[in-house]
Amino acid sequence: MTTKTSKVIYWITTIIIFLFEGVMPAFTSRTELAKEGIRHLGYPDYFGIMLTVFKVAGGIAITIPGIPVRIREWAYAGLGLELIAAFISHWAVDGLNGQTIFPLVVFSILAVSYVQYHKLHRVYN
Repeated sequence: MTTKTSKVIYWITTIIIFLFEGVMPAFTSRTELAKEGIRHLGYPDYFGIMLTVFKVAGGIAITIPGIPVRIREWAYAGLGLELIAAFISHWAVDGLNGQTIFPLVVFSILAVSYVQYHKLHRVYN
């Protein structure tokens, strides 16, 4: 795979993650639907606020060029852990369905972004 292809794949997957994990929570986290979703899973209201802050911070950290590698690594790890926890939470409460699987789909996009980032980082550093 060429460096140009890796860059395109990296940016497409990273922007998708930024939209799902950074932008959407920032704009929708305080809606009644989002609050009810957190309550439905058995979490307290403050958990939704904390989750939103971490998702937005992680989305920004993996998207902005020039962020130190160590911070970016923690952001990828945190977003990955959050998506796996979302899958487990939905599965425990609602069983296996489309809503349960969706965090794994986003996780797979995050994994592609992570792999492509490291391919590019190895090329340039």
